[in-house]
Amino acid sequence: MKEKPQKGKSSAGTAAKWKNIKAGKRAVQLLKKILKTNEIWLVPGIAGCIFGFMMLSDVISYRYTPTIYNIQEGSFMNLCFAAGFTGILRFILLYGTRNWDIQSKSFFREWERKQRKWQLILGVIAGAALTAAILNFSHRLNNTWEYGNLSGAYIPLGTVAIQWIVCNFVLNAYMKEQLRRYMENLEQINQKNLEAALRSEQMKVDLISNVSHDLKTPLTSMVGYIELMKKEELSDILSDYIEVLSRKAQKLKEMIDSLFDLAKTSSGNVELHMESLELNRLITQVKADMEDRIAESGREFVVILTEEPTDFTADSGYMYRICQNLLENALKYSQEHTRIFLKTAVTEEGTKVRFEITNTAGYPMNFTKEQIVERFARGDESRTTEGNGLGLAIVNTYTAALGGQFDVTIDCDQFRASAEFFK
Repeated sequence: MKEKPQKGKSSAGTAAKWKNIKAGKRAVQLLKKILKTNEIWLVPGIAGCIFGFMMLSDVISYRYTPTIYNIQEGSFMNLCFAAGFTGILRFILLYGTRNWDIQSKSFFREWERKQRKWQLILGVIAGAALTAAILNFSHRLNNTWEYGNLSGAYIPLGTVAIQWIVCNFVLNAYMKEQLRRYMENLEQINQKNLEAALRSEQMKVDLISNVSHDLKTPLTSMVGYIELMKKEELSDILSDYIEVLSRKAQKLKEMIDSLFDLAKTSSGNVELHMESLELNRLITQVKADMEDRIAESGREFVVILTEEPTDFTADSGYMYRICQNLLENALKYSQEHTRIFLKTAVTEEGTKVRFEITNTAGYPMNFTKEQIVERFARGDESRTTEGNGLGLAIVNTYTAALGGQFDVTIDCDQFRASAEFFK
């Protein structure tokens, strides 16, 4: 007959088995936790230093050990010290930077401070060790009769130099790694900020474009009805009112058209019709078309055209608008009864043509180039002159669209705007 299994023994064995399994799992978890912490670096660090100091004691203490034996032991000693100091220094660095935030704005300043501090500490420790090695060397040198060889004197000197190099290498490698992480994080932040800025700018462009388009339809109707009212028989007072309305509506229409064109060009959604142009002829034509306004302004235009060929390739419509806006800007914001200089030139390399306009400002120019080419920016802060702040913004945007370069120079009360284009 088969014996029945004893329940007590079976339960006890199963419980012991599960207890051992749980203990093993806890040990594995503890080991993983240790491996993930900074303290793990102390294990090889302390062990390496203990073995290193034991062999250093042998090298220094033995009087008649053969030189070759001391050199062999010294080499192994340096390996132990290198492992030991690397582990301990790595632990100190990890512990000392445990609260570092690579996303902090003050990270780089803290990084520099820590590196100088640790280099100073390493220098002080190396100086103390070098002093001890020199004293040991001097003692052995003065007692050569007692010590069979001097290998126990110069090996410690070499050990100090080698370990100082090792520690500096570990420190620099660790600090470079932290700086690399910071730079990568900074690059990611800059990329995100750039993408956000581009999205924001695109939203602004779309908003301006949509609003400008929506305003065009009712404004066109208003202008049409105003023109019809002009044809009716009205009193002198009403006729004056209608005339004022007509001028303001026309000005508003021009502003909305400019806004729409600027938004369209800024978004890159523009079709260029490139053709061969002649800059001197274009300047002469724009000036002739604006002759009535120039005569009314009381300003004198001085035109200096280069005798060199000024042929280049661009979109004629855009180029006409660039030149027209620059002349209008000079008329609006120059001092009365002053001269405005128009000048064309070919660059020294002969690869570009240049159009330049200079005028004397009729107001303090407390702005920079970057500020004045922004949309709705005006140099005349008192707004005593006509203008909507879009003229130079359009010039800057159109010039960039044509592959040219727009520049503004301010010298006391002299305002100079220039545009360069490849031939």
